[in-house]
Parts: sequence; structure tokens; C-alpha cells
Amino acid sequence: MSGPHARPPVEVVTFGCRLNAVESEAVRRSAEAAGCENTIVFNTCAVTEEAVRQARQAIRRAARETPDARIVVTGCAAQIDPASFAQMPEVAAVIGNADKAKPDVWRTARFHDGARVNDIFALPETAHHFVAGAVDSIEGHTRAFVEVQNGCDHRCTFCIIPYGRGPSRSAPAGDVVAQIRKLVANGYREAVLTGVDMTSWGHDLPGQPTLGRLVKQILKLVPELDRLRLSSIDCIEADDDLVEAFATEQRLMPHLHLSLQAGDDMILKRMKRRHSRDDAIRFCAMLRSVRPDIVFGADLIAGFPTESEEMFAGTLALADECGLTHLHVFPFSPRPGTPAARMPQTAREVVKDRARRLREKGAQRLRLHLEAQQGRILEVLTERGGIARARDFTMVKVGDVAPGQLRSAKIVSQERERLIGMLDIA
Repeated sequence: MSGPHARPPVEVVTFGCRLNAVESEAVRRSAEAAGCENTIVFNTCAVTEEAVRQARQAIRRAARETPDARIVVTGCAAQIDPASFAQMPEVAAVIGNADKAKPDVWRTARFHDGARVNDIFALPETAHHFVAGAVDSIEGHTRAFVEVQNGCDHRCTFCIIPYGRGPSRSAPAGDVVAQIRKLVANGYREAVLTGVDMTSWGHDLPGQPTLGRLVKQILKLVPELDRLRLSSIDCIEADDDLVEAFATEQRLMPHLHLSLQAGDDMILKRMKRRHSRDDAIRFCAMLRSVRPDIVFGADLIAGFPTESEEMFAGTLALADECGLTHLHVFPFSPRPGTPAARMPQTAREVVKDRARRLREKGAQRLRLHLEAQQGRILEVLTERGGIARARDFTMVKVGDVAPGQLRSAKIVSQERERLIGMLDIA
């Protein structure tokens, strides 16, 4: 293929989390380095049954629209259930999560010969096989995502992800710092640390350093980095150094996405979470006391098995009591093989209704936050499409401007889920 509309030799279709986004870039580069051509890779997600269904649907659509392309499936859904993807007539190969960024695997992949998926729990190495690699830019992004941790040692009763990601592995701090230096040298103004269970970072490294220590090292050793941001964390495992970093380091962005899941203690216990409702409220209040401009988002599950209306009311109220601004709502989806799938299920129509009510609460909370920004001057990082991100991750529409710039914007109004700002007006 040639010409302006030619497909790249390797196209990666990404589902799911930010971790998948950064890994997809490593996958694309590894496959291209191995000489793959006319290949479409689906980097799948398994967090819900709907995510798996969407991946299968996209695979079938790609096969119809590009019948000459070779389709490869990887990611969490492929790791957990490789046989079902290998049986799809559209799929040429299935590659496990542990191997998907290794050029040698792509060079020796036996296409149309089943699945190549290893035991994810037998992995001996740290997560440096992604971080220490050559992902010094991420196509299509103005913020750089840096994988510092992978896998999870916990077993929340609703979650299938440990079976797709394996045990917790940490990238050595030196590798992370070196990676961020590369990204900054390539023009990135903001780095976002990502992982499956980020607050467990360092538990498997010599001396068992903490995520807070890693954050402090990055800010100290890469002074030219303008912004450092964390993705989702578990509030109960936030260490003292991390709290101190939020209190003292202005380059650490005032935004955290919390894995809260529910606001009722009995449901949290049945989820096998490690925090209580009060733990979440106290954490948000404490962090807000040392960093008043901080904004919180959260993952919340609607309609977990055995959840009564009273229990759900506790989750709904948690958004107000924690002062949450950005809600990521999951209607409960039973995943085969998890303990929650064997619990007494909440009726689907109830699950959907509670998810709708949670989303409405989230929209209300976000609207209040946006209204409070009117007339303020915010520092924003410009992205593609006339959009920028404030320090607290709020989306700001700024008009046609080159991406990757740190600018000042006066907030003049709002629309739907974003602010409208005029650049460089004091």
C-alpha cells in the first residue's frame, strides 16, 4: 500500500486503561522492529464483559473492512481466555501480556497456529521490560504515560485483572527516571505515572521503597519536568512521603483518581477491599488540608451483589462527603471465575438504574466544580483538537493552538463537561 491514505505497517487498537495505552505504543514499535506488515493488533481489556464484547465486535469489523490484514489479539482479555480468541476465524495469532512488547516474540510468532500465552503468574522479572524500553514518545499524546508498575497481589472479589496481569512487579526507580528524562528531551511537559496497583510500587524492589519516594526522586532528578501526575491509586496504601510530596511539590499535579468502588462498609468487605468508608473520607479531607486545590476522581461500582438501596445510598453520598469531581461509574458486571460472580446478583434493571443515578451525581459534582472556576486564571497544557488540561485535570476548550504548550487561560464560561478559556489573558 502507498499514498496518503496508506495504513501504517502495524496498527494497534487499544481498549481499556491508560496502562494499555502506553503498552500499545511499545507493542507497535516491537512489531514494526520485527518486520511485521499489514498487521492490526487488538490490545484488549477484560475489566467488564462489555469490554470483551466490544473487542470481539471490533475484530470482526476490522476483518470485514480490511480482509487482507493480519489480525493479532493481545491484552488482558486475550491473556485470560486465549482459546476463545484463537478460535475466531478472523484472528491470526494470540499473544499474552507478558510477551506482547518483545520484538523476538513478534519475529517468531507462528501465525494461524493457536495462542502463544504463558503463565502470567510465573513471571520472574520486574516491570522494566516496558519502562526501560524505547518508548520515548507516544503517538497522538501530548502527555507522556510512564508505566512504573504492573500486576496486582490483591484479590478483590469482583476483579479479573490479576489473572490478566499477574503478580505485582515494579520498575526500578532508575529506569523510571531515565525514561522520563527521554520523554522530556522529546518535548513532553507532563508525565503521568501509571500502573495496575500503583501504591504497591517498590514492594518487590530492594529496600522496599514507596511510591512517595519515587515521586520525590523524579521531581528532584528531573528538574526540567514541568508536571508530574499520578493515575489511579488506592487511598489506604498512600505513604507519608506521597502525602508530603503533595503538600510541598507544586510540580506534582493536584489531582488524584481513587479506587474507592463503594461507600458502604459491608459491600466493601464483600468486595474484599482494604479500606472502609471512613478511611476514604478521612484520606480526602487530610489531603485537601495539605493541598487545598486538589481534585479527586474515583471509580465506583453500581449494583454489586447483595447491595441494598440503603447500601447504594452510602455510595451515592460518598461523592459529596469525599468531594469527588470526576466519577468513573461501572455497572457491576459478573466476571466468570471471580467470587462476586457466585454471590446473589442484583437485578440488571436495578444495576442500570443505580449506575444512571451515580452518573447523574457525578455530572452534578462536576458542574459544581466547573462553576467554581469561572473568572479564574488557570495554567493549562494544550492538547490536540483545541483542548487543554488544567493542573487539576479539568478539560478546557481553548481553540486552535499548537499542542504541548503551557499557557495561562482565563475561564469565561463552561459547556457540558469542560470549561471555556481565553488564552494568555491576565
